Amino acid sequence: MALGGPGGDNKPLPMAYLRPREQEEPAAQGAVGQVERAFLTRMAELLHGYGTPSYRLEQVLLKVARRLGIEGSFFATPTSVFLYLGKGAHREVHLVRADSGEVDLGKLVEFDELMEDVEHGRSTPGEALAALDSITEAPPRYPTWLSACAFGTVSASAAVLFQGGLAETLVTFAISLGVFLLGRVLPHRHDTIGFFEPLAAFLVALLSLVLAHSALPIADRIVTVASLIVLLPGLTLTTGLTELATRHLVSGTARIMGAGTTFLTLLFGVALAWRLGGWLFAPATTSAHPLPGWTGWLVAALAPLAFAVIFMARKQETGIIWLASFVGYGAARLGTAAMGSDLGPFLGALVVGIVSNLYARRCNRPALVPLTPAILLLVPGSLGFRSLTSFLDEEALAGMSWAFQTGMVAVSLVGGLISANVVVPPRRVL
Repeated sequence: MALGGPGGDNKPLPMAYLRPREQEEPAAQGAVGQVERAFLTRMAELLHGYGTPSYRLEQVLLKVARRLGIEGSFFATPTSVFLYLGKGAHREVHLVRADSGEVDLGKLVEFDELMEDVEHGRSTPGEALAALDSITEAPPRYPTWLSACAFGTVSASAAVLFQGGLAETLVTFAISLGVFLLGRVLPHRHDTIGFFEPLAAFLVALLSLVLAHSALPIADRIVTVASLIVLLPGLTLTTGLTELATRHLVSGTARIMGAGTTFLTLLFGVALAWRLGGWLFAPATTSAHPLPGWTGWLVAALAPLAFAVIFMARKQETGIIWLASFVGYGAARLGTAAMGSDLGPFLGALVVGIVSNLYARRCNRPALVPLTPAILLLVPGSLGFRSLTSFLDEEALAGMSWAFQTGMVAVSLVGGLISANVVVPPRRVL
């Protein structure tokens, strides 16, 4: 099988990219070699595309460039990366234009291992460049049916946490499978960007209303929010606030604005369905019958495994993902009981950050592996959505209350993660 070149196509690499270590020619003083440039550019594109936050991406690229003896600086946003390489008359500026894609923790770890090999001289940049495309072209780590079940499990777990009953939980699982399939069959073209979220929200809200007014009495609002939980940009909002807190102002502002736009597009689809449902049906009066309290701990035990599948984590990292998620959820519950629902997530994020940093120090692997899934159990995506739906129902006071709580929870999470870096400083950049 031919390996892709630096541009991501399927053409075989030129032999110059595959020279043995001893045949690679040193660059002129201050200049950047062709292979090193291609390696850094491709690494920036891939790390950005698989969900690395901007503040971590810049640090990773700077560390690798220094190990290669290249003077450089980097500037990352949610849609692009600028690379300034070389010095003096040989200084070069490169732009990598790439949107942040779906998080793939397994490939991030493999990229990290590859960068470590380059840093310690076990691989040349040319060899690593070939390996990068080999990793990228690898098939999905898990089969489609397992990813669909994981998607449904996360949504059903959200229904339990939202005080839904057994009926709401089962219906949410079934509807979320439809959302997953819709995302797979909808054409992924440039002119359809931004269409999936409102379409999914409209279909989910309308189907929930139809079922609530049929022979299956359910609380349609709980089913709607829970079925859309994976699409809510709570993690994006938290990442954006973290970038602002670490003085990455452009990236943080852009990410928060992107999260707000996603919230609004989802709200548009739901509002359209509710308006149509108001013409077709009388107001529903069904209320949910919450499951016993112990089911929340069952969710905390099952959801991390589902997140590991959704984020394509390697099987050997599943254990640390489960541990960080479970103890983080428990700490958040304890913090909520002691400090309230606004500040309680601070303790959960603090514990998640400490566990993730300890894992990074002990196993010499990215802290993002356990951190990303674990923090998702704490992010305030559903709170922000409830705020917007309250305004939609002309309940401005409730909407302001939910919006304030969303902001407080998000800031608490950011404060917990930053505090964790002070308590247990991470040795790893990624």
